[in-house]
Amino acid sequence: MSLLTHVHKGPRSTPPRFLIYGSEGVGKSSTAAQAPRPIFVPTEDGLDQIDCSSFPLAKKLTEVEAALRTLLTESHEYQSVVIDSLDWLERLIWDALCDQFAVTSIEKVDGGYAKGYTHALDYWRKILDLLNALRIQRGMCVILLAHAKVERFEDPDHPAYDRYSPRLHKHANALVSEWVDAVLFATRKIITRTEDAGFGRDRTIAAGLGKDGGERILRTVGSPACVAKNRFSLPAELPLSWHALMTAMTNPNSTNKEQSNGESKRF
Repeated sequence: MSLLTHVHKGPRSTPPRFLIYGSEGVGKSSTAAQAPRPIFVPTEDGLDQIDCSSFPLAKKLTEVEAALRTLLTESHEYQSVVIDSLDWLERLIWDALCDQFAVTSIEKVDGGYAKGYTHALDYWRKILDLLNALRIQRGMCVILLAHAKVERFEDPDHPAYDRYSPRLHKHANALVSEWVDAVLFATRKIITRTEDAGFGRDRTIAAGLGKDGGERILRTVGSPACVAKNRFSLPAELPLSWHALMTAMTNPNSTNKEQSNGESKRF
């Protein structure tokens, strides 16, 4: 039979894969909890104040894998799976490697020379394979949460500069960021103004922050300030809410001014 009989035409209807990262307390978990019928796979302790369903806190990589396989093989009504967070999951991967090679540090795995980080990619691929199976076989949206770090970026065409990126080793970061459909940076929009500091000098201060510390937003397009991407033609900036994200995905021409009190959508 010719392979031409298996050619797919048109867009695919599989649920999306999101990586949302940002600083502590910005609202990543709260946003994920607004997704359709979410179930959290927690690798860090931080869901006490969020109304959501979750598996017990995973302290070993095998517990994360068991949770994902349970969602894959058993009957349930969950529509979204959330891993919270990836950087704590990475620690579990490193612990599993240390146990495998009987060493005390990821730096010593397989004799060192950064081989541990390469071996870790095999574990990451197993997790991504399970998540992809949940998308394809169970129709579940995948939401990966991570904290942010500031990294030095060496640009061959410009002087080096600092930018925000997910708090993962560069190999894992590249693998996961390529796999997901969108890397979204959750942050607060800070407005600054310049004032006279005296002695002929100016100083820049934050202004208009409000009691919440500034408007919470999602940045969807990469820039010198942060790592981001999306495959949905999203605006460069959105309010930090699931409703705003879904509205932008389903209606690219929308101004996306909606607030987070809207209803969640089923994929």
